[in-house]
Amino acid sequence: MPACVPWLTSQLCYRMARFSDLLGVSGEVGASGPGAGRYREGMSSLAPGPSTEGCGLRVLWDERLTSYDFGPGHPMNPVRVELAMALARELGVLTAPGVTVERFDAADDALLRLVHDEEYIAAVRHAGQTGLAEERHGLGTADNPVFLGMHEAAALVAGASVAGARAVWTGETPHAANIAGGLHHALAGAASGFCVYNDPAVAIAWLLENGAERVAYVDVDVHHGDGVQAAFYDDPRVLTISLHETPRTLFPGTGFPSETGGPGAHGTAVNVALPPGTGDAAWLRAFDAVVPAALRAFRPQILVTQHGADAHALDPLAHLLLTVDGQRTAYAALHRLAHEVAGGRWLATGGGGYELVQVVPRAWTHLLAEAAGRPLDPAAETPADWRELVRGRTDEVAPRRMTDGSATVEFRRWETGYDPANPVDQAILATRRAAFPELGLDPLET
Repeated sequence: MPACVPWLTSQLCYRMARFSDLLGVSGEVGASGPGAGRYREGMSSLAPGPSTEGCGLRVLWDERLTSYDFGPGHPMNPVRVELAMALARELGVLTAPGVTVERFDAADDALLRLVHDEEYIAAVRHAGQTGLAEERHGLGTADNPVFLGMHEAAALVAGASVAGARAVWTGETPHAANIAGGLHHALAGAASGFCVYNDPAVAIAWLLENGAERVAYVDVDVHHGDGVQAAFYDDPRVLTISLHETPRTLFPGTGFPSETGGPGAHGTAVNVALPPGTGDAAWLRAFDAVVPAALRAFRPQILVTQHGADAHALDPLAHLLLTVDGQRTAYAALHRLAHEVAGGRWLATGGGGYELVQVVPRAWTHLLAEAAGRPLDPAAETPADWRELVRGRTDEVAPRRMTDGSATVEFRRWETGYDPANPVDQAILATRRAAFPELGLDPLET
């Protein structure tokens, strides 16, 4: 979640034209961006894994989650979560066998103190009561304007993620999801990048307090998951993996491959910093070259994931070129990995994503359907009632289908060889060289 910028008509027009190029010129979704031409031969999809059909899923939801609202004109408009839940409901995802939608308690101060400083929690509460800025704590900035009830709204988001973690860890459900969560930039003593309390970090800290010895966190937001990494940088019990646009061109300016963990925890921070223009095929190649091997080496007991949808080509705040089809392919891969390496225990959260109508609702509906073990047909039409809701809530025309044009997204696997001149391959190799040896892996092995 980046520095706050306005929606520019010229930028939207450029991205729509660029997105049309992605879908229409090459005929190969994701075969654009750095090194696109090198991914046209020897293509494959992500490898199959354990069966994920018909999984149990607990969705943590309360209409009050939409009170996490920085106000008119702010990119993080809660309508995106409202529309995602409405789309999932209309498509039958939330009423599928094995899926429950449940309420939860807000995180109390004791839970929040697992990650956040007591002084900061008090500052958030005070700012939310008075409307006054607390700028030394990052409150009242352009990115994080103060709003009344801020503490209560942010604590509710954190409570949802902790409730999901608790339900999975205690065996009540194999999978849980909080699409209003994923606020991965918040630091121990400061708000940052639209994030007040770091709900994924609080959920992970709760897991550690309750007996977990190895927790893996995978973040596919376009921005580096800096707050979660910082919370556990010196803790060898937590593996953080983040695939994001290079910090050379995007907020928060962290997430270089050289960031591999603090003393006693080397190799437990893994960062894949991708160049602007990376599309589906190249992004999935990077994912496949790093994430499965790192997870298998770490052997987590539970997988926590953050699914910011802002790596999409239409997102106004970043520069990657994924499609909804590339994103749902990543969700399926993470689902399979949860079953392969973590005994099926999986907590999924939302995250960034600022194309409020065209991208976020479809992406997170696919996420919920995948987590339920009942993935949607990409060619399915969006329901007419949902399209009417979109028009009424946003005055925009909703997408008509759940796909951006490709039923299967293919890419060239790492073991087929790498191109040292290709910027995506350079990024992959930098990550493997920095982190893999500490995990007992050979960075050059294909």
